[in-house]
Amino acid sequence: MKKIALALAAVAGIAATGAQAQQNYPNRPITMIVPFAAGGPTDVVARIVTDHMSRTLGQQIVIENVAGAGGTTGITRAAQSQPDGYTIMMGHMGTHGAAPALYPNLKYDPTKDFAPIGMAAGTPILIVAKKDLPASDLKGFIEYVKTNADKVNQAHAGVGSVSHTTGVLFDSIVGTKPTMVAYRGTGPALNDLMAGTVDFMTDQIVNVAPQIQGGNIKAYAIATPERSPALPNVPTTKEAGLGDYQVSAWNAVFAPKGTPNDVVAKLNDALVKALADENTKKRLLDLGGVIPSAEEQSPEGLQKLVDSEVARWTPVLQAAGAKAE
Repeated sequence: MKKIALALAAVAGIAATGAQAQQNYPNRPITMIVPFAAGGPTDVVARIVTDHMSRTLGQQIVIENVAGAGGTTGITRAAQSQPDGYTIMMGHMGTHGAAPALYPNLKYDPTKDFAPIGMAAGTPILIVAKKDLPASDLKGFIEYVKTNADKVNQAHAGVGSVSHTTGVLFDSIVGTKPTMVAYRGTGPALNDLMAGTVDFMTDQIVNVAPQIQGGNIKAYAIATPERSPALPNVPTTKEAGLGDYQVSAWNAVFAPKGTPNDVVAKLNDALVKALADENTKKRLLDLGGVIPSAEEQSPEGLQKLVDSEVARWTPVLQAAGAKAE
């Protein structure tokens, strides 16, 4: 009996220690894995949001960039981390929506292997083209692409990239099959679009807004319900006659599956406070980002988003035969 009592006391002691650690969370710096290179859209959003979150939590959130395989390398590593709240990640539409269809041997399930914290920002997609393409509006552009199907080409930043997946979605909705031209990144693709070597592409506002504002490329529509303050003259896809094309390369914060509920709650509270801060909001809006709704900022809302995104992207990408290398 004495041995049993000692064993029970030891278990109780361990549980109490674990509870105390959670109660004192965080008591050391937190690592946020960003699954893309520094300076890209996801990295920029992560740094803006964690700047304020760190102040709320009283501990620094250190960004660690782990790029590769369309973001899945970093997310795999983060998913396999200790679920103690000290390793979190910034995922996006590709890593937590399109990845299952693109990577047959993916080592995580976006719908089951994470503790969602909340959405950090919506990142609108634009339909853009070389500046001398003759069509003056989206309807004319679609007609041009259909009429010249044998010679129109579409740029993207590599299979699995945002510009690739959103481009495939555009083609499936419109019913066109332009020649897809793959590049090793957004920069080279945009350079050739500005030079007129390729005809059009779809990509995140963060990447293309400066070139649109500079008159280097033309924008036909933005795939959001409302116009962007960053590009107020660009109509929405609904206004332009293609309301079915609504898409965002959203960014969201996740923790590994099994992270304690109270730790998730503290991280979510810090995220919500960051997104309510006027300076943080301004910095995200200046990028062309969209501030998520209250529901989207919640763990439950993010889980719904992930479930719906996997269900949306899987048939579209499979039908196109898209596979990442």
